[in-house]
Amino acid sequence: MTDLLWDDVKCFFDADLMGSLPDVRVPDASVGEWQAVLDLVAERGWKCQYSEGERALPVPRAEAVLSRSADAECPDLRVWPTVDVLAIFRFHAADEVDFDIDLRELQGQERLDVFCGFLREIGRRLGKPVLMDPEGDSGHPVLGFDVEADRVVVFAEPLVR
Repeated sequence: MTDLLWDDVKCFFDADLMGSLPDVRVPDASVGEWQAVLDLVAERGWKCQYSEGERALPVPRAEAVLSRSADAECPDLRVWPTVDVLAIFRFHAADEVDFDIDLRELQGQERLDVFCGFLREIGRRLGKPVLMDPEGDSGHPVLGFDVEADRVVVFAEPLVR
């Protein structure tokens, strides 16, 4: 299923305009919703790697990773929904599920469809919007999963150079 057409949204996947690692987030989240994302990764069989610093470890429960001490190294979870697309989840705070995606990996309709499917899976599981903001510009989503529409939609006017 195609939510977006590449020619209509390719400007949002231009690393020069958006930064190479836009911020993708689910605002107003909870520890339980973080756990739901971890469960989704396991259920879908997506390849993943959890690490704290340089150490690869088994994926913990969300409660354990989000209750670490403030001076602990921020862990990440690398998830590959397909072999060529990587999402890196950062456990900065319990109240926002956030991850980065490399725009250079999301070029063309096929990869866009993978990305939209990934956002849809997360959004449907949580029943919440999944928003993509330009790198470092949180709060100004350009596209994302819309719960009511049950698909990924565009929230901003196309960017031009």
